[in-house]
Amino acid sequence: MANDVQLSADGKLQHLLHIEGLDKTLLTQILDTAESFFNHADGSIVKKPVLRGRTVANLFFEDSTRTRSTFELAAKKLDADVLHFDVKGSALSKGESLKDTLQTLQAMHIDMFVIRHKENEIPIYCAELVGPRTAILNAGDGNRAHPTQALLDAFSIRKHKGGFEDLTVTIVGDIRFSRVARSQIAVLKTLGVKTLRVAGPDSLLPEDVSAMGVEVHRNLDDAVSDADVVIMLRVQKERMDSDLIPTTDAYFAEWGLTPERLKLAKADAIVMHPGPMNRGIEIASEVADGPQSIILDQVTNGIAVRMAVMSLIMSGRH
Repeated sequence: MANDVQLSADGKLQHLLHIEGLDKTLLTQILDTAESFFNHADGSIVKKPVLRGRTVANLFFEDSTRTRSTFELAAKKLDADVLHFDVKGSALSKGESLKDTLQTLQAMHIDMFVIRHKENEIPIYCAELVGPRTAILNAGDGNRAHPTQALLDAFSIRKHKGGFEDLTVTIVGDIRFSRVARSQIAVLKTLGVKTLRVAGPDSLLPEDVSAMGVEVHRNLDDAVSDADVVIMLRVQKERMDSDLIPTTDAYFAEWGLTPERLKLAKADAIVMHPGPMNRGIEIASEVADGPQSIILDQVTNGIAVRMAVMSLIMSGRH
């Protein structure tokens, strides 16, 4: 059902709600479009007024630094008008329903809503509510999906490794509660990564992990061995019971990426993290700030990828 909402009858992107159901051709088009926004002479991101006259509203029901800021910059670089919706100071705090709030804002001729919410499938619900001239972009819902993060991660991998077909990619940590992990798995499988591994303690692996089509590792050394890409995930403390992991020191001892563990990966392996990082819990500072880390590059790439998604969605709307 969500795919019917997400894509037009001719297969064009109308909303971005999740990765599942998007084929390799469309995902590659998004990455190629993001590439077109870079000035390769100096690595800067160029401005293109493709959203001039459009209005983008950011509706963030959860705190965010990277995602919210890069969506704002992306919209402004496309010359859109940007509205930041203050959830805490809105009529929602007085009991107004999300439906009424969304329809009120839509009456102000908002062209695109960027939505982050703690509950699963809220962006899908919103996409089914809005009219045909309005787009919904999922900026992260519950533990279900974070499609633009997965796309910027894929873009970063392609930028540094040239492709996907010969790579071994390892995703480590809180797979169970991570919306990022599910979207990463979906996008990397579709783009043809040769070997895709996930690793974490049993308490942080989802019940359906065996059906995800990935290698499952319960030992970090094995998971990192000969990897081309190592993606560390934040422990989602706010989404879990406190007894699901041991002390933070014990977790780092078993699952933290240290310089010694990184040596088990290929010599030219890259290290990634969607942020925010818990230094000394899932990753050592020496690794996060080291020469193999592309974590800050991911942030820059996120602007271009979100520009690409916005421009492709709006290009098919009149």
